[in-house]
Amino acid sequence: MLNKLTAIIRKDTALRFEGRSELLFFLILPLIFTFLIGGGLPAAGGGGDNRLLVPVADEDGSPRSAALLAALADGDVVRPEAMSRAEAEALLADEDAAAALIIPAGFGAALSADGLAAGQEAAVTLLVSPTSNVAPAIEGEVNRAVSALARPLLVARNATEGVAAVRPFADETARAAFFAAALAAAEAEAAPPARVVTEVAAGGNAYDQRAQASAGQLITWVFIPLLGASGLFVYERLMGTLRRLLTTPTRKSTFLLGAIGSQYLAALAQMAILVLFGVLVMRVPWGRDPVALIVVLATFGLAGVALGTALGTFVKTEGQASNLSIMLGMAMALLGGAWWPMELFPAGLQQIVRVLPTTWAMSALTDITMRGQGVADILPEAGVLLAFAAAFFLVGLWRFRYE
Repeated sequence: MLNKLTAIIRKDTALRFEGRSELLFFLILPLIFTFLIGGGLPAAGGGGDNRLLVPVADEDGSPRSAALLAALADGDVVRPEAMSRAEAEALLADEDAAAALIIPAGFGAALSADGLAAGQEAAVTLLVSPTSNVAPAIEGEVNRAVSALARPLLVARNATEGVAAVRPFADETARAAFFAAALAAAEAEAAPPARVVTEVAAGGNAYDQRAQASAGQLITWVFIPLLGASGLFVYERLMGTLRRLLTTPTRKSTFLLGAIGSQYLAALAQMAILVLFGVLVMRVPWGRDPVALIVVLATFGLAGVALGTALGTFVKTEGQASNLSIMLGMAMALLGGAWWPMELFPAGLQQIVRVLPTTWAMSALTDITMRGQGVADILPEAGVLLAFAAAFFLVGLWRFRYE
């Protein structure tokens, strides 16, 4: 049986790589996309600020606008950089920044006691690149900073209006004094107590564009060829070689294992190359727990190749196999969080996409690279991927036919 498996693996590997164009999808495009989406080379020595650059045009110049910039700078996602509106828009137009923040004049006045009492609107303008996959993360961080700035002001305003409704203030000076006291109390309440100390686990829990790109592109460019294994079954059927092969004392399970083996070994080699590229070029922390990484990649590869095998028993032509593999692979990678963080998806959609193997694979790889987790933490995802592989393989074995 071992000799038969080896022969089938060698045959299918030769068929897959008989054209030079296969190297384009196997190696060249995955590396290019990983490099570009990951933002290029990291800072020299790996000690730079890896947060997303957000140019900020502060046209207000008030303490409130300065507080907003400080709130953004305190986060782990964006790195605000003050400049003129023209400079900010130029960076956005040249795609050197995914978004640009404009703080218009009057922002601070709208957040003053008089402005809040008059119901003035304090608005900022966030310009985003339509081609950026990180713009939603920047938008969420800006909303967080604005909310943190506005919350104490709204509390103070509501407290002032509540007191005025019960017992009117003697004059505007008294009203302003009460507002200032209420604001100071609200800001003190909103600030974290000094006795609380937070520690971030190894690897942190912050968004890392390079890690997101490395893991996401690995899943995308490995998963599509694994689904493309369906084309091999169609080719074998159309050429009649599958019928002749099965006239020999070869079981269906042996043939399927051989077909899976060739694609699986190629996927493991491709994943190893992409991981090494991520470590050596993009400085992605893939090596924090090598055992956990191997477990995830091995189970993800099994789930992908088993799905390709099952798909091959349904399609009838090589064109169908190719088109369906690309369409399903891209869609499942996209919905699985490979192109932007899953946290940006609506809550309902986050639950729906749990039926996809790509979701579990991306979750496990994110746990390793961004959250510093180990084998015990990714075992649930690995177990689900193994269940997917078993289910898809059983479907392929049940539906297998040679004509």
